[in-house]
Amino acid sequence: MSELRFRQIHLDFHTGGSIDKVGGKFSKSQFQEMLKKGKVNSVTVFAKCWHGWAYFPSTTCEIHPNLQLDLLGAQIEAAQEIGVKTPVYIGITMNEVLAKKHPEWIRRKPDESMYGTPNFTKPGFFSMCLNSPYLDVILSQVREVLSNYDADGLFLDGTDIVPCYCQTCVSTLRSEGKDPQDKKAVQALAERVFFNYANKVKEVVDQIRPSSQGSLPIFHNAGHVPKGRRDIIFTNSHLELESLPTGGWGYDHFPFSVRYVQQLGLNYLGMTGKFHTSWGEFGGFKHPNALRYEVCLNLANGAACSIGDQLHPEGIMDNATYEMIGKAYSEVEQKENWCKNVTSISDVALLSLESLDLKGDDIESHEICPSDAGALRILMEGQFLFDVVDFESDFNVYKVIVLPDYLKINEELKRKLEDYVHQGGKILATGLSGLNSRGEAFAIDFGAEFICENPYNPDYFKPNFQIKDLGEASFVMYSKGQKIKLTTGIELGYREDPYFNRDVNHFCSHKHSPSTQNNAGPGMVQGKSGVYISWNVFEDYALTGSLILRRMVSYGLDLLLGNKKTLTADLPSKAIATVMHQETERRIITHLLYASPIKRGNGIEVIDDIVPILNTEIRLNVNYPILNVYLAPQNKTLPFSFEEESGVSVSVPEINCHQMIVFEY
Repeated sequence: MSELRFRQIHLDFHTGGSIDKVGGKFSKSQFQEMLKKGKVNSVTVFAKCWHGWAYFPSTTCEIHPNLQLDLLGAQIEAAQEIGVKTPVYIGITMNEVLAKKHPEWIRRKPDESMYGTPNFTKPGFFSMCLNSPYLDVILSQVREVLSNYDADGLFLDGTDIVPCYCQTCVSTLRSEGKDPQDKKAVQALAERVFFNYANKVKEVVDQIRPSSQGSLPIFHNAGHVPKGRRDIIFTNSHLELESLPTGGWGYDHFPFSVRYVQQLGLNYLGMTGKFHTSWGEFGGFKHPNALRYEVCLNLANGAACSIGDQLHPEGIMDNATYEMIGKAYSEVEQKENWCKNVTSISDVALLSLESLDLKGDDIESHEICPSDAGALRILMEGQFLFDVVDFESDFNVYKVIVLPDYLKINEELKRKLEDYVHQGGKILATGLSGLNSRGEAFAIDFGAEFICENPYNPDYFKPNFQIKDLGEASFVMYSKGQKIKLTTGIELGYREDPYFNRDVNHFCSHKHSPSTQNNAGPGMVQGKSGVYISWNVFEDYALTGSLILRRMVSYGLDLLLGNKKTLTADLPSKAIATVMHQETERRIITHLLYASPIKRGNGIEVIDDIVPILNTEIRLNVNYPILNVYLAPQNKTLPFSFEEESGVSVSVPEINCHQMIVFEY
């Protein structure tokens, strides 16, 4: 397994051919000074960028026409001289230079238009097909870089699986007797092309750097780690979770990705950026508190850290950038000993719709579908300890499995869930989840019988339990609901119908008609296998954010977890809690974080202020005899008490962005 350094920089260098004096002001001493100022111990440097230019004396790539020196070699020498590792970046599918020389190698859409930049009159990049002779060019570039430079790894960028309709791909399909208009056949070819590329890269690497010399870290970057595609994931030696919150990924994306990969057995890092927005931005800076929070969020999830920067074309490192990075990485440096070789402790598993290919065709690859996003937010805001899982995950290590909104049960999944429940596990399902694959009946015993989709939308929920922060009421449900009938279960709340659905002949007030206050059947039930909520509450929470939705799910999860809940914390909803086990050191580390992103500009989420949280009460309930509790990295001992049922209780004096509480056993 590749060991990752905790304080990395991804040093972008996509430099247009019309830029003059490229690398002309590079200085070894200035480069080293900035790396030291930033507390950096690994920097990813560029061999070839998306423009297609090489930054070394290459015989396999077009050298940047205005390159002043062997910039790649100079950076590697400077960094390694001060003990900083140097993985090397090679752009894979994006190549402006060769696209213009070989337009027949460009990936095409069904109408033969191009991916990325629409045509040659627009500025931008072109995506090249790896089913064309372009693959041989890429392999020669990988071979050349590894033969001539002491690279500490390979970061191979732009390796996503894209359905391609170029003439090479069309000819391949036709030669196999397949229809190029068959989307499944085109997708299957795209996957074969990717795996052929990945396998051939590995062959080249093994020829030049045999495993007897130590495995060379390789990462194929597509901007998103696909859930449920372990075959793709394990083409990598480790994972780099590209997730710039202000760059289009948002603050949901990294937690969603990291809580999936932390169960896979690979080392991983989280990659954010120093930019106000995203890659390619010169002179943009996020607030230092945002960068501090983002690297601490990595640590809290067992991830090493990488911060994206972009080198000036003349090779000058920006002083203000590395002052800011140094403040964040100074904190990481103090904390990383408690964050190495850890495994997550989780009570709940979220079986992702993406992992079962139920995400929806209209959702971009790096976007989270609303049901997954809503479930993620409710679980985080409720401070539940959870992983995001796929069908291959071991369900039996979790106390509750969450099935969000649209997850109907086929026979294979039914057998796995039945075994899980037989072993003592519980299920929380919502909406259509829990129904059989035909949507006719429950495949799981919730003590209820499925009738049909409720024709009223919206309708109302009247809980039979006290809702925290809210009084007794009928709460509007905006999402589609299902009509069910109670059999052997316990009714936790019931539905109420509105007077009518809103249409041109029937409407009341500005939005929807009020409840008739009738009991229209169960809306939330508990049965032998777990709890069922009859609305798409997770999708609804992602779209409307209504508090009642979170309270319903939290009540159901608390009911199912009972006294088996590992962590209980009195925290604001935007706080994040994780628990990591560092078995080699015989200690459990609870991470508590708090910052509150705000919207600024056109939908950009930013973090400015860090407001300390004082005197937080937490309880940790684990099967280890706790001997000592202290704050890290302060090494300040905390008094604690122990009760047989609820575990160890402790008061945390202050959470200033991020606080680790260490429980030694």
